[in-house]
Amino acid sequence: MRGGCRLFPLLLLTLLRGLCHGREPAPGAVTCGSVLKLLNTRHSVRLHSHEVKYGSGSGQQSVTGVEASDDANSYWRIRGKSDGSCQRGTPVKCGQAIRLTHVNTGKNLHTHHFPSPLSNNQEISAFGDDGEGDDLDIWIVQCSGTYWEREDAVRFKHVGTEVFLSITGEQYGHPIRGQREVHGMPTANHHNYWKAMEGVFIKPSMDPAKHDEL
Repeated sequence: MRGGCRLFPLLLLTLLRGLCHGREPAPGAVTCGSVLKLLNTRHSVRLHSHEVKYGSGSGQQSVTGVEASDDANSYWRIRGKSDGSCQRGTPVKCGQAIRLTHVNTGKNLHTHHFPSPLSNNQEISAFGDDGEGDDLDIWIVQCSGTYWEREDAVRFKHVGTEVFLSITGEQYGHPIRGQREVHGMPTANHHNYWKAMEGVFIKPSMDPAKHDEL
C-alpha cells in the first residue's frame, strides 16, 4: 500500500505499530530515573537504608529490610552503570547493569568482601556521595523477559563479586530493632527475589516531567 504504515486507519496502525517501528516496551516496565521501593517477596520487607553505620565490617552506612510500607527511607532511584547509559524514561532491560541510589542519603547500593554482621554472608552497604561511588555499586537486573516489568519478581546480581541481593530473616537489635539484615549470597534462591512496589515511575516514550505515581 502506498505510504506504508502511514495510510492505515488509526486502529490498524496501532495494531501494526510493532511491525512498523519495532517492538515497544509494555507500559508497566520499570524505567531509568524512576524512584521506587523494592519488596523482598520471600520475607515481605522493603529494601531500606538510613544514616546508621555498621559497628563492624566496613563501617559504612547500613542497609536493612523493614516491614513498614510508608517509610520514606525505603526509596531508591534507578540509574545506569554510568551517567548517560540509562536515559530518563528508558525501560530497563533484563540483563542491564544499573545502580540503585538511596534517595534520602545519596549513597549507592554497594557490596564488597566484608562479612555481614548477623549471618556472616556478604555485607551490603550504602556507599558514595551524591550518587557517586565506585565500580562496586553496579548490579545486573535478572528477569525472564525483555524488560523489567513492575509485576515481575527479579534478582539483582552484583557485578564485582557475583552475589545476589538477599534477605534470610535475621533481625537486628538496638538501635534498629526489628529490621532485617540484607546481605549478599552466592546462590540464586527464593531469598533473593524482589518486586517493584510504591514509587514514581517515569513513563516510557513520554515527557520525563510526567509520571505515574502509585
